[in-house]
Amino acid sequence: GPPPRRPAPPPASPGRAEPGSRSRWRWGSAGSRMLHSLNEWLWWHEYWLPPGITWEDMKESEDIHYPQPQDLLLSIPCALLLIIIRYLFERFVARPLGRKLGLRDKVRLNAPPNPVLETFYATHSKDPKEGQLISLSKQCDLPTRKVERWFRYRRNQDKPSLTTKFCEASWRFTFYFIAFFTGLAVLYDKPWFWDHRKCWVGYPQQPLLPSVFWYYMLELSFYFSLVCTLPFDVKRKDLTQQIVHHGATIFLISFSYCANYLRIGTLVMVIHDASDCILEPTKIFNYMKWRRICDGLFIIFSAVFLLTRLLIFPYK
Repeated sequence: GPPPRRPAPPPASPGRAEPGSRSRWRWGSAGSRMLHSLNEWLWWHEYWLPPGITWEDMKESEDIHYPQPQDLLLSIPCALLLIIIRYLFERFVARPLGRKLGLRDKVRLNAPPNPVLETFYATHSKDPKEGQLISLSKQCDLPTRKVERWFRYRRNQDKPSLTTKFCEASWRFTFYFIAFFTGLAVLYDKPWFWDHRKCWVGYPQQPLLPSVFWYYMLELSFYFSLVCTLPFDVKRKDLTQQIVHHGATIFLISFSYCANYLRIGTLVMVIHDASDCILEPTKIFNYMKWRRICDGLFIIFSAVFLLTRLLIFPYK
């Protein structure tokens, strides 16, 4: 006879959908609505624009362009380009220049290979205490003094050389020098450079100038590149403060661009670069042991820093 029919599956409850059908659509729809609500909240005009102005008033035309948030994505490939330029600069310009100027690294003794001590150094502590030294000396069958000396040599191996520090400072000086004079070239003929009150004339309907756009991209790309190279750069004691500083700088540059605070933003950037392009050569001469020039530049840096950070803004 004919094979018995299988019983029909029970009807799905109203709250459940069959796998792979409507449930995914519902979740996708809910997720889309959530993202849409978040996007509307984030770009609500009252957060970004003065009272009485909406995003409709900021629409672009063929002749007038305003800052768009998606413009900032260009800074990512530009940051990668800066990293490549930095690598080439440090290898083919800064390093040979340091040798010609007489920069010499200290000769350091390498720690002899020892798997037990190397494992402890990498996983526990780079500077073991007395009890740990005694325990390690028993494991390695070495005198405590030799174990202590091994850790001292090993720590010295990880310290960056003077040449590495010189190359980093040279790159930063080169960038800040170029960025500062680029900012001056962009701003010297702008009315708001000489009269800060004109930063707000017509705001926020202030068209985006190509020179200002590329100046912003230059600065933002540089700080993105610094964040990308932090794991490979010289580790300083203020590493946490560096990360916070770079993150805050990226946020402020991005925010001022999206809110069309371009005029005041360009002034702040050029003012900050004025002291930075003096600080880096101070470090360079310190690495080279040219004390008098280093001290003189530090005095100039202090004066410029106080003038630009505490006098021009907020008092001028």
